[in-house]
Amino acid sequence: MSVAILTDVTKCTGCRQCITACKQTNHLTYDRPRRWQERDGLSAANWTSILQRPDKHFVRKQCRHCLEPACVSACPVGALHKTAEGTVVYDSDMCLGCRYCMMACPFGIPRYDWDRAVPYVRKCVMCYDLLKEGRQPACTEVCPEQATIFGQRDQLLAEAHRRIRENPQRYVNHVWGEHEVGGTSVLYLSDIDLGFLLGTSDLGDLSLPETTRLAMKAVPPVFVGMGAVMYGVHWVIRRRMELSRRASEKDEDDE
Repeated sequence: MSVAILTDVTKCTGCRQCITACKQTNHLTYDRPRRWQERDGLSAANWTSILQRPDKHFVRKQCRHCLEPACVSACPVGALHKTAEGTVVYDSDMCLGCRYCMMACPFGIPRYDWDRAVPYVRKCVMCYDLLKEGRQPACTEVCPEQATIFGQRDQLLAEAHRRIRENPQRYVNHVWGEHEVGGTSVLYLSDIDLGFLLGTSDLGDLSLPETTRLAMKAVPPVFVGMGAVMYGVHWVIRRRMELSRRASEKDEDDE
């Protein structure tokens, strides 16, 4: 069964304990997001953030762990993959640094670690190492208001709809992540519209991998073709250097 996180915006007080727990568990440094990151607080070292809205609402942002992740289908080497538990995790040993996943993600989540000599992509992995130990993600474990909770996706969807049904005056009649782009494993309940969490405009309910998969079929030939071109350039330059060296040696012999 697929696991998930349910965040109830009406319960969040903006305490940011989830952010601290995320950093401690995943050994992330503390940094101030650069100017281009200030729109949502995410960076290579900030895998989750709290957005404070003008209306005083606090909304947590993190990877949505799509049921059919576009980032996974866009990755040409399988550095991103979906686990049996439903989380989308990352293997830096396989990553090429191509950043196709960043372009493919409909929510604008993955970030590039520009501060490293060999930069990689970084994002929330829902504390996958803890899940394998039978534990829950650090962010849900520490939330003092239970504004963000962990469980099986179908059970959390049932809980979300129960809250809406029993408190219709409190919530917008919608569970964000239930259907968008084929569904996600990070779900939201709110009393305000959460359309601003989308990386683009209205995404609809269709998953994106089918679209990206068609495009990615051309990637291997492109890589091979580019490799051939680069090798050709290298051969020409090396050949010219060799001819120049020989000409220089001949001139010295003639003298």
